[in-house]
Amino acid sequence: MKARSRDGAEDPIRQAELAKMLEARSVAIVGASATPGSVGATTLLELLASGYTGRVFPVNPRYGELEGLRCLPSLEDLPAPVDLAVIAVSNSRLEEQLTVASGIGIGSAVIFASAFEEPRVDVPPLTERLATIAKRGRLAICGANCMGFVNSSHKLRACGYVLPRDLGPGPVSLISHSGSSFSALLHNDRGFRFNFAVSPGQELTTTATDYLDYCVSLEETRVVAMVLEQIRDPTAFARAAERAQSRDIAVVVLKVGREPRSAEMVRAHSGALAGPDGAYEALFDASGIHRVFTLDELADTVEIFIRSRRAAKGGLAAVTDSGGERAMLMDLAQDIALAQPAPATLARIAAVLDPGLEAVNPVDAWGTGADADHVFSEALQALHDDEDSGAVIFAVDLTGLSWERYVSVALSVAASTSKPFAILTNYRGGMNRAAVSELRDRGIPVLEGTATGLTALRHLFAHRDFADRPALGPPAKSSPEQRARWITRLEEGPVLTEVEALSLVADWGIPVARALPAHDWESALRAATEIGWPIALKTAAPDISHKTDAGGVETGLDGPDVLERAYRSISGRLGPSVTVQAMVPAGVEIALGVLHDESFGPLVVVGAGGILVEVLQDRRVGLPPLDNWRAHRLLGGLRMRPLLDGVRGRAPIDVDALASAIVSLSTLACDLSGHLAALDVNPLITTSAGCIAVDAVAFPLRGTRCGPLSL
Repeated sequence: MKARSRDGAEDPIRQAELAKMLEARSVAIVGASATPGSVGATTLLELLASGYTGRVFPVNPRYGELEGLRCLPSLEDLPAPVDLAVIAVSNSRLEEQLTVASGIGIGSAVIFASAFEEPRVDVPPLTERLATIAKRGRLAICGANCMGFVNSSHKLRACGYVLPRDLGPGPVSLISHSGSSFSALLHNDRGFRFNFAVSPGQELTTTATDYLDYCVSLEETRVVAMVLEQIRDPTAFARAAERAQSRDIAVVVLKVGREPRSAEMVRAHSGALAGPDGAYEALFDASGIHRVFTLDELADTVEIFIRSRRAAKGGLAAVTDSGGERAMLMDLAQDIALAQPAPATLARIAAVLDPGLEAVNPVDAWGTGADADHVFSEALQALHDDEDSGAVIFAVDLTGLSWERYVSVALSVAASTSKPFAILTNYRGGMNRAAVSELRDRGIPVLEGTATGLTALRHLFAHRDFADRPALGPPAKSSPEQRARWITRLEEGPVLTEVEALSLVADWGIPVARALPAHDWESALRAATEIGWPIALKTAAPDISHKTDAGGVETGLDGPDVLERAYRSISGRLGPSVTVQAMVPAGVEIALGVLHDESFGPLVVVGAGGILVEVLQDRRVGLPPLDNWRAHRLLGGLRMRPLLDGVRGRAPIDVDALASAIVSLSTLACDLSGHLAALDVNPLITTSAGCIAVDAVAFPLRGTRCGPLSL
């Protein structure tokens, strides 16, 4: 086990604390009981039923003996300090019992109770007092308000709830902030076996990241399933994920809940565009985390990783027994790469299909039903043998009289192939459970739904692609002098004007349309003359974030008379301060942004721009630094990406220039980290000749400062 400190460095003391808890050789159960169904009784029974071979000490002054074991009146009566104290008492007794445990040298504790008490004046909350006691005594704590943990490899159950008798050991590790999800997944009917499972609760001292680090160290772990409400230490989490990748361990995360948004996030377009979840999106994307959004998706994704081979080069190949379900499969597979079989492969498939059936991928192979086993087997084998097939699925429902035939075909194909092979069912409610069990017992994944199964397969391919990603390239260059100059300006406090913000991004190499400030009609005319006609005139009122909506933008002004009319109109309604700017050619509008997150540091936001930036919500969020490859990958995730290649006769834009601008913005984000709260560049006009920023706004950072995540 390799535990780490919160900054990601190895911490030998913390390793020892975790080991004492998760691999405890002796356990005391405070509040052990003979009352059926009570937490104290269940905890003792679960521990004994697990086959635990360490020493067990029930603690409760009301009993002399429990389950054949001597029951001690107090922790202070222990013959020697134990590795783990499971504290199964009410909130009112937690502080007392943890103080005793700390005082006599107990190594760790599990706290089931909620640790809630009514607030008291000038008294820290109970959770803070418990954390202080634990840190002083160097106790690792699971909880409070948790369901405990199970370490199947050590036959150790520190859990106050009834669990299935056979949980492992196996290839799955489970970390769940949700107690209900913890219980539901442990009681699954899919045959998942767990080497380790934990409900971290309030994480008084030990976080989900600490448990992830531990799971990655276990030899049996093949996949870590996580249900998370938050990540308290993103840098350490990213490093644990990196170690998982180095061991080919898939980390599957269901992140629930939305984080509160700061004032800067609400005020800046980039903040609104990223949303409260953007930081997690960026972290998971950069760390190779497989994010899912439902427990069903999580279950199918865990299934594909524990029972499947890793994806080969190429796309998804499929054989179905239904034209309608083939069409549904195609509808739901819009964002997954399908294999493009070679002509020889298609000819091989066509030779066995009934007349009227087309040899294409996915293949609808059901015709008259004559010699169906041979047809299915040959089509599946042909697709498997094709060089462009990275994984093969048999998309059938395992219902009625057909399931025995399909099981036979699946077992035969699995035995003669080396690439990933799975059954994908379209309706889990109609599956024959005997068929499913037989397939899983023989190591064949059964994905329980079209949508969730395709999600799992996407993650299988993503796992392959992430492992093949290039190393991070060099960042864009910047000078120490310009960094120091802009830090000084940001620390002065006022929000940057549009002209200043454009100058800021220009200093980091992003092309900008020339702009000058003006505060009256005469200075506006001088600025227009200096820039050259035609020009755009925009209000510079500091409290207007949507200039167009406020009637604060006039474009294509080609002389003093029209400029004067436009200035009188804007200044009369919105104030005298304006920006005079060179006109630029029309193009595809992109929004770029930088956003400071209090826990994650700077984020880079890329999305569809212009006046619909917040309406379309088409964006990707990345963790800087970014290189050219990663910038292109962010762009590839946008729904609007096809527009960049040119549509309806329009020339494709210079995507390389756009990617270069993203890389430059990423460098700016790192250089000014801790000083810049938010930066919007919207729109960035992109054309076949390059890109140019025509509007920008920047907000200095006030309050908590966090540097870039070190990945």
